[in-house]
Amino acid sequence: MKMIYGVKDRPKAGQLILFALQQLLAILAATIAVPMIVGNGMSISAALFGAGVGTIVYLLFTKFKSPVFLGSSFAFLGSMSAAFAGGVSASLGYLGLIIGAVMAGLVYVIIAVIVKFAGVKWINKIMPAVVIGPTVAIIGLSLAGNAVGDLTKGNVTEQITEWVVKFNENGSPYLGEQVTSQMVCSPYAALACGIVTLAVTIVCSVYGKKLMKMIPFIIGILSGYILAAAFTGIGYAAKCDALKIINFELFKNMQWYPDFAFLQLFKGEMAVKGGSIGAYIGSVAVAYIPVAFVVFAEHIADHKNISSIIEHDLLSDPGLTRTLLGDGVGSMAGAFFGGCPNTTYGESVGCVAISGNASVITILVTAGFAILFSFVAPFVTFLATIPSCVMGGVCVALYGFIAVSGLKMIQDVDLGENKNLFVVSVILITGVGGLVLTFGKVTVTAVACSLILGILTNVLVNIRRKKNSDGEQLTIDGLKATSDAEKENTEEK
Repeated sequence: MKMIYGVKDRPKAGQLILFALQQLLAILAATIAVPMIVGNGMSISAALFGAGVGTIVYLLFTKFKSPVFLGSSFAFLGSMSAAFAGGVSASLGYLGLIIGAVMAGLVYVIIAVIVKFAGVKWINKIMPAVVIGPTVAIIGLSLAGNAVGDLTKGNVTEQITEWVVKFNENGSPYLGEQVTSQMVCSPYAALACGIVTLAVTIVCSVYGKKLMKMIPFIIGILSGYILAAAFTGIGYAAKCDALKIINFELFKNMQWYPDFAFLQLFKGEMAVKGGSIGAYIGSVAVAYIPVAFVVFAEHIADHKNISSIIEHDLLSDPGLTRTLLGDGVGSMAGAFFGGCPNTTYGESVGCVAISGNASVITILVTAGFAILFSFVAPFVTFLATIPSCVMGGVCVALYGFIAVSGLKMIQDVDLGENKNLFVVSVILITGVGGLVLTFGKVTVTAVACSLILGILTNVLVNIRRKKNSDGEQLTIDGLKATSDAEKENTEEK
């Protein structure tokens, strides 16, 4: 994937603004989706602000050498919901979110300190190309269902009241009201907008000249949005719900400023329900800390991926220690403002690959835009009105490029050898099959599960029996360093 602009390059001012807007659009849907899913009054503009702050922190720690944007992490959705719920012990609301994010960030800091002394060679030994390549591919493939599902969805919904039969404590039945939301637009109308978005993005990227070739997402999203707006206008004029795709009602209830998480501490209710604050802190720790170790595996995969794209090993320079510190501290900073722990975004990596723009200045300006636009209510609302089908069309390309970049990592791996074939097979099947493990409030994602099984399989297939002067012993190819004395002993034999 040839880069038109390298990490240290600086595009012209006009181009830089367009590239930054494109990055912002690429990460937007996922970044604002997290607070919307968690609910409890979380602010999408605050999450956008927090993502910008977290990214700047990350860039500072990585010495502006890693062109990746940090956004709200989906891995912590269950953790955040648990922090709000508080179980039976206590409820500290937004304070619980911030405490949990700090705990997760400290996991990264501790791992960074360990890496500082242990080095990064062990990463390459336990995660060679045959392991990390298909794992990166799984990051893209695991998101495929989201992209395809969004292709047939609009943003206009209606409330439907259903009467369901419920029972009193004495067993007597009664009608209980149940309210649900249902999309009103036709999936075929939404699909048309998504396909147009994808088609325009492809045409601009493949046949476009100069600037058009580098901003295919902006042109694609605007094309899909215009078509969706036209459908929606016709739908309201003709009173045809099947064509109502964009929810323009959002402009009536715009949030004019970010409602920062730390400000919510003075508004929210913090009350002990029956247990102790200590028990609550413990439950938050259980909800956040294990997930941080899971996200660590994805951190490695993301940085291996972007390293292959820009042809520079980021785990060596600026180093895994710095990327971990940037991710961890950036996540803490982002949660302080937005409530959401941050993580490196595959969408950002995919945008770099497709546009050929790895300029880290673009990421910095994107972070600045995220902070600035979080105070511009009409702009944030406009972004929120981009229908799912339009973003789905873009994400088909984004997630696909992530998957392909992972497969490119194993193009030099000899799949004619069964030991390599087994490793790749285990990772792809468990990842695509969606193997997810849940332990209480902790969820081990499909990416993490497939990576762990891939590492174990790689160890298994590389165990060999070798004889030395002390007798027979088991060694693992690629994992056991041979001492100078052993080398001399072998040479003498």
